[in-house]
Amino acid sequence: MSSNELAQRNSRINLDENNAEQGLAELVLTVIELLRQLVERQALRRVDGGSLTEEEIEKLGLALMNLEEKMDELKDVFGLDDDDLNIDLGPLGNLL
Repeated sequence: MSSNELAQRNSRINLDENNAEQGLAELVLTVIELLRQLVERQALRRVDGGSLTEEEIEKLGLALMNLEEKMDELKDVFGLDDDDLNIDLGPLGNLL
């Protein structure tokens, strides 16, 4: 097996019976991180577009910071880091 194939294999989610909880946590946190990034980008577009009040911008910023903190806590609980959530989608490249 080449080093490239080994790297691709290691960057995929592994859901076997011995580590199903870990693999499931990795999958769920990956989906949540993807959604968090999409929401963050949309929020920045709305801020740049001027369609939010100062109060809405403040609330949105706090909500996004809190979500990021929770994600960091969950990654710690399951022993994951940002690279673990960036799964390989084969020919499409990495997810995040």
